[in-house]
Amino acid sequence: MEQKDIAVGLDIGTTKIVAMIGRYNDYHKLEILGIGKSKSLGVHRGVVNNITQTIQSIQQAVQEAESVSGMKIEDVVVGIAGQHIRSLQHSDYITRADADQVIGPRDIDMLCNQVHKLVMLPGEEIIHVLPQEYKVDGQAEITQPIGMYGGRLEANFHVVVGQVSSIRNIGRCVKSAGLNLDKITLEPLASANAVLSQEEKEAGVALIDIGGGTTDLAIFKDGIIRHTAVIPFGGNVITEDIKEGCSIIEKQAELLKIKFGSAWPGENKDNEIVSIPGLRGREPKEITLKNLSKIIHARVVEIVEQVYLEIKNYGHEEQKKKLIAGIVLTGGGSQLKHLKQLVEYITGMDTRIGYPNEHLAGDSDSETTSPLYATAVGLVMNSLEHRRNEPEAQQDTAIVEEEVIEEQSETAIETDEEEEIVQPKEKKIRKSIFDTWAEKFKDFLDNAE
Repeated sequence: MEQKDIAVGLDIGTTKIVAMIGRYNDYHKLEILGIGKSKSLGVHRGVVNNITQTIQSIQQAVQEAESVSGMKIEDVVVGIAGQHIRSLQHSDYITRADADQVIGPRDIDMLCNQVHKLVMLPGEEIIHVLPQEYKVDGQAEITQPIGMYGGRLEANFHVVVGQVSSIRNIGRCVKSAGLNLDKITLEPLASANAVLSQEEKEAGVALIDIGGGTTDLAIFKDGIIRHTAVIPFGGNVITEDIKEGCSIIEKQAELLKIKFGSAWPGENKDNEIVSIPGLRGREPKEITLKNLSKIIHARVVEIVEQVYLEIKNYGHEEQKKKLIAGIVLTGGGSQLKHLKQLVEYITGMDTRIGYPNEHLAGDSDSETTSPLYATAVGLVMNSLEHRRNEPEAQQDTAIVEEEVIEEQSETAIETDEEEEIVQPKEKKIRKSIFDTWAEKFKDFLDNAE
Protein backbone atom coordinates (compact mmCIF):
# COMPACT_ATOMS: atom_id res chain seq x y z
CA MET A 1 0.00 0.00 0.00
CA GLU A 2 1.32 3.42 -0.89
CA GLN A 3 2.24 5.82 1.91
CA LYS A 4 0.28 8.65 0.28
CA ASP A 5 -3.00 6.73 0.57
CA ILE A 6 -2.82 6.58 4.35
CA ALA A 7 -2.80 9.41 6.89
CA VAL A 8 -1.85 9.67 10.54
CA GLY A 9 -3.58 11.90 13.09
CA LEU A 10 -1.82 12.74 16.35
CA ASP A 11 -4.10 14.12 19.06
CA ILE A 12 -1.91 15.59 21.82
CA GLY A 13 -4.42 15.99 24.63
CA THR A 14 -4.17 16.84 28.32
CA THR A 15 -5.15 13.36 29.53
CA LYS A 16 -4.20 11.13 26.58
CA ILE A 17 -2.16 11.13 23.38
CA VAL A 18 -3.69 9.22 20.46
CA ALA A 19 -1.97 8.19 17.23
CA MET A 20 -4.43 6.97 14.58
CA ILE A 21 -3.64 5.53 11.14
CA GLY A 22 -6.42 5.51 8.56
CA ARG A 23 -7.31 5.48 4.87
CA TYR A 24 -10.46 5.78 2.74
CA ASN A 25 -11.94 2.54 1.42
CA ASP A 26 -13.69 2.14 -1.98
CA TYR A 27 -16.93 3.58 -0.56
CA HIS A 28 -15.17 6.75 0.72
CA LYS A 29 -15.54 5.62 4.34
CA LEU A 30 -12.67 5.90 6.79
CA GLU A 31 -10.96 2.63 7.63
CA ILE A 32 -8.91 2.69 10.85
CA LEU A 33 -5.77 0.59 10.31
CA GLY A 34 -4.16 1.13 13.71
CA ILE A 35 -4.59 3.10 16.91
CA GLY A 36 -2.19 3.79 19.76
CA LYS A 37 -2.96 5.49 23.06
CA SER A 38 -0.76 6.63 25.92
CA LYS A 39 -1.22 8.67 29.09
CA SER A 40 -0.33 12.30 28.47
CA LEU A 41 2.11 13.45 31.13
CA GLY A 42 3.65 16.69 29.85
CA VAL A 43 0.55 18.63 28.74
CA HIS A 44 -1.52 21.00 30.89
CA ARG A 45 -4.76 22.54 29.58
CA GLY A 46 -3.84 21.77 25.99
CA VAL A 47 -0.36 23.35 26.23
CA VAL A 48 2.95 21.42 26.42
CA ASN A 49 4.68 22.15 29.73
CA ASN A 50 7.16 19.25 29.81
CA ILE A 51 8.92 18.49 26.52
CA THR A 52 10.66 15.24 27.61
CA GLN A 53 7.52 13.60 29.01
CA THR A 54 5.45 14.64 25.98
CA ILE A 55 8.04 13.13 23.58
CA GLN A 56 7.95 9.84 25.52
CA SER A 57 4.12 9.76 25.46
CA ILE A 58 4.06 10.48 21.69
CA GLN A 59 6.62 7.72 21.02
CA GLN A 60 4.62 5.25 23.12
CA ALA A 61 1.35 6.01 21.26
CA VAL A 62 3.08 5.87 17.84
CA GLN A 63 4.81 2.55 18.61
CA GLU A 64 1.48 1.02 19.66
CA ALA A 65 -0.24 2.23 16.45
CA GLU A 66 2.69 0.91 14.37
CA SER A 67 2.60 -2.55 15.98
CA VAL A 68 -1.20 -2.82 15.50
CA SER A 69 -1.09 -1.76 11.83
CA GLY A 70 2.32 -3.18 10.87
CA MET A 71 3.24 0.15 9.24
CA LYS A 72 5.93 2.73 9.79
CA ILE A 73 4.65 6.19 10.73
CA GLU A 74 6.50 9.15 9.19
CA ASP A 75 4.23 12.17 8.60
CA VAL A 76 1.57 13.22 11.11
CA VAL A 77 -1.17 15.85 11.30
CA VAL A 78 -1.33 17.32 14.80
CA GLY A 79 -4.26 18.92 16.61
CA ILE A 80 -3.77 22.12 18.59
CA ALA A 81 -5.89 23.59 21.39
CA GLY A 82 -5.19 25.55 24.60
CA GLN A 83 -6.38 28.80 26.10
CA HIS A 84 -3.94 30.83 23.98
CA ILE A 85 -6.10 30.18 20.88
CA ARG A 86 -8.31 33.05 19.74
CA SER A 87 -10.19 33.81 16.53
CA LEU A 88 -11.11 36.99 14.65
CA GLN A 89 -13.06 38.06 11.56
CA HIS A 90 -11.22 39.82 8.74
CA SER A 91 -12.05 41.07 5.22
CA ASP A 92 -9.52 41.42 2.41
CA TYR A 93 -9.42 41.78 -1.38
CA ILE A 94 -7.11 41.55 -4.39
CA THR A 95 -7.34 43.39 -7.70
CA ARG A 96 -6.63 40.99 -10.53
CA ALA A 97 -4.29 42.08 -13.32
CA ASP A 98 -6.37 40.46 -16.05
CA ALA A 99 -10.16 40.55 -15.55
CA ASP A 100 -10.65 38.66 -18.85
CA GLN A 101 -9.10 35.54 -17.34
CA VAL A 102 -11.31 33.30 -15.15
CA ILE A 103 -10.60 33.20 -11.43
CA GLY A 104 -8.45 30.19 -10.60
CA PRO A 105 -7.12 28.50 -7.43
CA ARG A 106 -4.02 30.67 -7.74
CA ASP A 107 -6.08 33.84 -7.14
CA ILE A 108 -7.64 32.34 -4.01
CA ASP A 109 -4.21 31.28 -2.75
CA MET A 110 -2.95 34.82 -3.36
CA LEU A 111 -5.85 36.25 -1.34
CA CYS A 112 -5.30 33.78 1.53
CA ASN A 113 -1.53 34.46 1.54
CA GLN A 114 -2.28 38.17 1.82
CA VAL A 115 -4.29 37.48 5.02
CA HIS A 116 -1.42 35.35 6.36
CA LYS A 117 0.72 38.51 6.28
CA LEU A 118 -1.58 40.28 8.79
CA VAL A 119 0.31 41.84 11.68
CA MET A 120 -0.51 39.99 14.90
CA LEU A 121 0.22 40.82 18.53
CA PRO A 122 3.82 40.08 19.61
CA GLY A 123 4.33 36.34 20.10
CA GLU A 124 1.24 35.33 18.08
CA GLU A 125 0.99 33.45 14.81
CA ILE A 126 -1.83 32.69 12.37
CA ILE A 127 -2.78 28.97 12.40
CA HIS A 128 -5.74 28.96 9.98
CA VAL A 129 -7.18 31.35 7.40
CA LEU A 130 -10.68 30.07 6.61
CA PRO A 131 -12.56 31.82 3.77
CA GLN A 132 -16.27 32.26 4.53
CA GLU A 133 -17.94 34.09 1.63
CA TYR A 134 -16.53 35.74 -1.48
CA LYS A 135 -17.46 38.85 -3.44
CA VAL A 136 -16.58 39.23 -7.12
CA ASP A 137 -16.84 42.81 -8.45
CA GLY A 138 -19.30 43.67 -5.65
CA GLN A 139 -21.51 40.61 -6.22
CA ALA A 140 -21.93 39.11 -2.74
CA GLU A 141 -22.71 35.68 -1.23
CA ILE A 142 -20.52 33.64 -3.56
CA THR A 143 -19.31 30.38 -2.00
CA GLN A 144 -17.05 29.23 -4.86
CA PRO A 145 -15.63 31.92 -7.19
CA ILE A 146 -13.39 29.57 -9.27
CA GLY A 147 -14.33 29.76 -12.94
CA MET A 148 -15.98 33.22 -12.70
CA TYR A 149 -14.83 36.40 -14.41
CA GLY A 150 -14.02 39.50 -12.38
CA GLY A 151 -11.40 42.12 -11.57
CA ARG A 152 -11.83 42.50 -7.81
CA LEU A 153 -11.94 39.38 -5.63
CA GLU A 154 -12.99 40.00 -2.04
CA ALA A 155 -13.59 37.62 0.91
CA ASN A 156 -14.52 37.47 4.58
CA PHE A 157 -12.17 35.29 6.59
CA HIS A 158 -12.27 33.51 9.92
CA VAL A 159 -8.69 33.77 11.21
CA VAL A 160 -7.48 31.46 14.00
CA VAL A 161 -4.50 32.74 15.98
CA GLY A 162 -2.24 30.98 18.50
CA GLN A 163 0.92 31.56 20.50
CA VAL A 164 4.17 31.03 18.57
CA SER A 165 5.92 29.38 21.54
CA SER A 166 3.14 26.82 22.05
CA ILE A 167 3.08 25.93 18.34
CA ARG A 168 6.88 25.61 18.28
CA ASN A 169 6.88 23.39 21.38
CA ILE A 170 4.42 21.00 19.72
CA GLY A 171 6.59 20.99 16.57
CA ARG A 172 9.68 20.27 18.67
CA CYS A 173 8.01 17.33 20.47
CA VAL A 174 6.85 15.79 17.18
CA LYS A 175 10.30 16.20 15.54
CA SER A 176 12.14 14.83 18.58
CA ALA A 177 9.82 11.79 18.53
CA GLY A 178 11.25 11.04 15.06
CA LEU A 179 8.21 12.23 13.04
CA ASN A 180 7.58 14.86 10.36
CA LEU A 181 4.98 17.51 11.16
CA ASP A 182 2.79 17.61 8.07
CA LYS A 183 0.16 20.12 9.24
CA ILE A 184 -1.27 21.69 12.40
CA THR A 185 -5.08 21.75 12.69
CA LEU A 186 -7.31 23.37 15.26
CA GLU A 187 -8.85 20.56 17.32
CA PRO A 188 -12.48 21.78 17.29
CA LEU A 189 -12.34 21.89 13.45
CA ALA A 190 -11.05 18.31 13.35
CA SER A 191 -13.74 17.10 15.78
CA ALA A 192 -16.41 18.91 13.74
CA ASN A 193 -15.33 17.03 10.59
CA ALA A 194 -15.67 13.73 12.40
CA VAL A 195 -19.07 14.13 14.12
CA LEU A 196 -21.14 16.70 12.21
CA SER A 197 -23.18 16.10 9.09
CA GLN A 198 -23.35 18.61 6.24
CA GLU A 199 -27.07 19.20 6.99
CA GLU A 200 -26.23 20.24 10.56
CA LYS A 201 -23.53 22.64 9.35
CA GLU A 202 -26.06 24.18 6.95
CA ALA A 203 -28.82 24.52 9.55
CA GLY A 204 -26.51 25.98 12.20
CA VAL A 205 -24.85 23.96 14.95
CA ALA A 206 -22.50 24.44 17.92
CA LEU A 207 -19.99 21.65 18.49
CA ILE A 208 -18.75 21.38 22.09
CA ASP A 209 -15.73 19.10 22.50
CA ILE A 210 -15.17 18.49 26.24
CA GLY A 211 -11.62 17.23 26.66
CA GLY A 212 -9.51 16.67 29.74
CA GLY A 213 -7.91 20.12 29.95
CA THR A 214 -9.98 22.29 27.62
CA THR A 215 -13.48 22.59 26.19
CA ASP A 216 -13.42 23.52 22.50
CA LEU A 217 -16.24 25.21 20.64
CA ALA A 218 -16.87 25.46 16.89
CA ILE A 219 -20.00 27.12 15.45
CA PHE A 220 -21.20 26.48 11.90
CA LYS A 221 -23.98 28.18 9.96
CA ASP A 222 -24.84 27.89 6.22
CA GLY A 223 -22.08 25.29 5.93
CA ILE A 224 -19.41 27.81 6.96
CA ILE A 225 -17.35 28.05 10.16
CA ARG A 226 -18.51 31.17 12.01
CA HIS A 227 -16.91 31.11 15.44
CA THR A 228 -14.27 29.13 17.37
CA ALA A 229 -13.23 29.33 21.01
CA VAL A 230 -11.20 27.34 23.54
CA ILE A 231 -12.33 27.42 27.19
CA PRO A 232 -9.58 26.45 29.68
CA PHE A 233 -11.74 24.00 31.67
CA GLY A 234 -12.43 20.34 31.03
CA GLY A 235 -13.00 16.97 32.64
CA ASN A 236 -9.84 17.23 34.76
CA VAL A 237 -11.29 20.16 36.70
CA ILE A 238 -14.29 18.00 37.65
CA THR A 239 -11.93 15.23 38.84
CA GLU A 240 -9.95 17.81 40.84
CA ASP A 241 -13.16 19.01 42.53
CA ILE A 242 -14.16 15.44 43.47
CA LYS A 243 -10.65 14.85 44.86
CA GLU A 244 -10.83 18.00 47.03
CA GLY A 245 -14.49 17.62 48.02
CA CYS A 246 -14.25 13.96 49.04
CA SER A 247 -10.61 14.02 50.30
CA ILE A 248 -9.52 11.12 48.10
CA ILE A 249 -6.65 10.57 45.65
CA GLU A 250 -6.92 11.55 41.97
CA LYS A 251 -7.06 7.98 40.63
CA GLN A 252 -10.07 7.20 42.85
CA ALA A 253 -11.75 10.51 41.95
CA GLU A 254 -11.43 9.70 38.21
CA LEU A 255 -12.91 6.22 38.72
CA LEU A 256 -15.77 7.64 40.80
CA LYS A 257 -16.57 10.17 38.08
CA ILE A 258 -16.59 7.55 35.32
CA LYS A 259 -18.52 4.84 37.20
CA PHE A 260 -20.98 6.74 39.38
CA GLY A 261 -20.76 10.37 38.22
CA SER A 262 -23.89 12.22 37.10
CA ALA A 263 -24.43 15.83 36.07
CA TRP A 264 -27.96 15.82 37.54
CA PRO A 265 -28.10 15.75 41.39
CA GLY A 266 -31.81 14.89 41.65
CA GLU A 267 -31.12 11.52 40.04
CA ASN A 268 -29.48 9.92 43.11
CA LYS A 269 -31.26 9.01 46.33
CA ASP A 270 -29.79 10.01 49.72
CA ASN A 271 -29.18 6.43 50.82
CA GLU A 272 -27.00 5.50 47.82
CA ILE A 273 -23.48 5.20 49.16
CA VAL A 274 -20.19 4.10 47.60
CA SER A 275 -17.29 2.87 49.74
CA ILE A 276 -13.72 3.76 48.77
CA PRO A 277 -10.72 1.86 50.19
CA GLY A 278 -8.67 4.07 52.53
CA LEU A 279 -4.96 4.68 52.15
CA ARG A 280 -2.57 2.22 53.78
CA GLY A 281 -3.95 1.09 57.15
CA ARG A 282 -6.78 3.64 57.16
CA GLU A 283 -10.52 3.10 57.29
CA PRO A 284 -12.46 3.05 53.98
CA LYS A 285 -14.35 6.24 53.09
CA GLU A 286 -18.07 6.34 52.44
CA ILE A 287 -19.35 8.87 49.92
CA THR A 288 -23.02 9.48 49.07
CA LEU A 289 -23.73 9.56 45.36
CA LYS A 290 -25.93 12.61 45.92
CA ASN A 291 -22.95 14.61 47.21
CA LEU A 292 -20.80 13.33 44.35
CA SER A 293 -23.31 14.50 41.72
CA LYS A 294 -23.68 17.88 43.49
CA ILE A 295 -19.90 18.45 43.17
CA ILE A 296 -19.96 17.43 39.48
CA HIS A 297 -23.12 19.45 38.77
CA ALA A 298 -21.62 22.71 40.12
CA ARG A 299 -18.55 22.49 37.88
CA VAL A 300 -20.39 21.27 34.76
CA VAL A 301 -22.86 24.17 35.04
CA GLU A 302 -19.90 26.58 35.11
CA ILE A 303 -18.36 25.02 31.96
CA VAL A 304 -21.68 24.95 30.08
CA GLU A 305 -22.46 28.57 31.01
CA GLN A 306 -19.06 29.73 29.71
CA VAL A 307 -19.68 27.91 26.43
CA TYR A 308 -23.20 29.34 26.20
CA LEU A 309 -21.74 32.83 26.68
CA GLU A 310 -19.51 32.22 23.62
CA ILE A 311 -22.57 31.04 21.65
CA LYS A 312 -24.37 34.26 22.63
CA ASN A 313 -21.28 36.31 21.63
CA TYR A 314 -21.55 34.78 18.16
CA GLY A 315 -25.12 36.16 18.01
CA HIS A 316 -27.26 33.01 18.33
CA GLU A 317 -30.23 35.08 19.54
CA GLU A 318 -30.47 36.95 16.22
CA GLN A 319 -32.98 35.34 13.86
CA LYS A 320 -30.49 35.17 10.98
CA LYS A 321 -27.82 33.49 13.09
CA LYS A 322 -30.07 30.99 14.86
CA LEU A 323 -28.54 27.52 15.34
CA ILE A 324 -31.40 25.28 14.23
CA ALA A 325 -29.49 22.01 14.74
CA GLY A 326 -28.68 23.03 18.34
CA ILE A 327 -25.66 21.59 20.16
CA VAL A 328 -23.53 18.48 19.57
CA LEU A 329 -21.42 17.25 22.50
CA THR A 330 -18.28 15.18 21.90
CA GLY A 331 -14.94 14.37 23.52
CA GLY A 332 -14.29 12.23 26.61
CA GLY A 333 -16.22 14.60 28.90
CA SER A 334 -19.43 14.14 26.89
CA GLN A 335 -19.78 10.59 28.27
CA LEU A 336 -20.79 11.94 31.69
CA LYS A 337 -24.25 10.68 32.64
CA HIS A 338 -27.19 13.10 32.14
CA LEU A 339 -24.92 15.80 30.63
CA LYS A 340 -27.15 16.03 27.54
CA GLN A 341 -30.23 16.79 29.70
CA LEU A 342 -28.33 19.41 31.73
CA VAL A 343 -27.07 21.20 28.58
CA GLU A 344 -30.61 21.25 27.16
CA TYR A 345 -31.93 22.63 30.47
CA ILE A 346 -29.33 25.46 30.66
CA THR A 347 -29.32 26.51 26.99
CA GLY A 348 -32.82 25.54 25.85
CA MET A 349 -31.25 24.11 22.66
CA ASP A 350 -31.60 20.62 21.15
CA THR A 351 -28.60 18.51 22.13
CA ARG A 352 -27.13 15.19 21.03
CA ILE A 353 -23.92 13.28 21.73
CA GLY A 354 -21.61 13.20 18.68
CA TYR A 355 -20.02 9.88 17.75
CA PRO A 356 -17.44 9.76 14.95
CA ASN A 357 -19.09 6.67 13.42
CA GLU A 358 -20.84 8.47 10.53
CA HIS A 359 -17.68 8.59 8.42
CA LEU A 360 -16.15 5.30 9.62
CA ALA A 361 -16.29 2.03 7.67
CA GLY A 362 -18.96 -0.41 8.88
CA ASP A 363 -16.59 -2.97 10.39
CA SER A 364 -14.84 -0.42 12.65
CA ASP A 365 -13.92 -1.41 16.17
CA SER A 366 -16.51 -0.22 18.73
CA GLU A 367 -13.69 1.54 20.63
CA THR A 368 -12.90 3.92 17.76
CA THR A 369 -16.54 5.03 17.51
CA SER A 370 -16.36 6.51 21.02
CA PRO A 371 -16.53 10.35 21.38
CA LEU A 372 -13.06 10.05 22.99
CA TYR A 373 -11.55 9.58 19.52
CA ALA A 374 -13.53 12.26 17.65
CA THR A 375 -10.50 14.58 17.33
CA ALA A 376 -8.14 11.81 16.15
CA VAL A 377 -10.66 10.60 13.53
CA GLY A 378 -11.13 14.22 12.35
CA LEU A 379 -7.36 14.76 12.03
CA VAL A 380 -6.99 11.66 9.83
CA MET A 381 -9.93 12.83 7.66
CA ASN A 382 -8.47 16.35 7.37
CA SER A 383 -5.14 14.96 6.21
CA LEU A 384 -6.72 12.66 3.60
CA GLU A 385 -8.98 15.46 2.25
CA HIS A 386 -6.02 17.84 2.07
CA ARG A 387 -4.00 15.34 0.05
CA ARG A 388 -6.91 14.67 -2.30
CA ASN A 389 -7.57 18.36 -2.93
CA GLU A 390 -3.92 19.26 -3.57
CA PRO A 391 -3.57 17.38 -6.89
CA GLU A 392 -6.99 18.76 -7.97
CA ALA A 393 -5.84 22.34 -7.39
CA GLN A 394 -2.64 21.65 -9.32
CA GLN A 395 -4.72 20.11 -12.13
CA ASP A 396 -6.97 23.19 -12.27
CA THR A 397 -3.99 25.51 -12.62
CA ALA A 398 -2.50 23.19 -15.26
CA ILE A 399 -5.80 23.30 -17.22
CA VAL A 400 -5.89 27.11 -16.99
CA GLU A 401 -2.25 27.30 -18.15
CA GLU A 402 -2.96 24.89 -21.03
CA GLU A 403 -5.90 27.06 -22.15
CA VAL A 404 -3.68 30.14 -22.12
CA ILE A 405 -0.97 28.34 -24.14
CA GLU A 406 -3.58 27.05 -26.61
CA GLU A 407 -5.02 30.55 -27.04
CA GLN A 408 -1.53 31.94 -27.68
CA SER A 409 -0.72 29.21 -30.23
CA GLU A 410 -4.07 29.78 -32.00
CA THR A 411 -3.39 33.51 -32.34
CA ALA A 412 0.09 32.72 -33.60
CA ILE A 413 -1.36 30.47 -36.34
CA GLU A 414 -3.90 33.11 -37.32
CA THR A 415 -1.31 35.87 -37.81
CA ASP A 416 0.24 36.43 -41.24
CA GLU A 417 3.63 35.16 -42.28
CA GLU A 418 4.94 38.73 -42.39
CA GLU A 419 4.79 38.90 -38.61
CA GLU A 420 6.97 35.80 -38.36
CA ILE A 421 9.65 37.62 -40.37
CA VAL A 422 9.31 40.72 -38.17
CA GLN A 423 9.87 38.81 -34.91
CA PRO A 424 13.58 38.01 -35.30
CA LYS A 425 14.17 41.64 -36.32
CA GLU A 426 12.55 42.74 -33.08
CA LYS A 427 14.96 40.53 -31.13
CA LYS A 428 17.88 42.07 -33.01
CA ILE A 429 16.75 45.61 -32.19
CA ARG A 430 16.34 44.69 -28.52
CA LYS A 431 19.82 43.20 -28.46
CA SER A 432 21.38 46.25 -30.05
CA ILE A 433 19.65 48.58 -27.57
CA PHE A 434 21.06 46.46 -24.75
CA ASP A 435 24.52 46.57 -26.36
CA THR A 436 24.49 50.36 -26.66
CA TRP A 437 23.33 50.67 -23.05
CA ALA A 438 26.18 48.36 -21.91
CA GLU A 439 28.71 50.40 -23.90
CA LYS A 440 27.43 53.66 -22.40
CA PHE A 441 27.65 52.14 -18.90
CA LYS A 442 31.27 51.05 -19.57
CA ASP A 443 32.16 54.58 -20.77
CA PHE A 444 30.59 56.03 -17.66
CA LEU A 445 32.71 53.76 -15.43
CA ASP A 446 35.89 54.59 -17.38
CA ASN A 447 35.21 58.32 -17.01
CA ALA A 448 34.52 57.91 -13.31
CA GLU A 449 37.97 56.33 -12.84
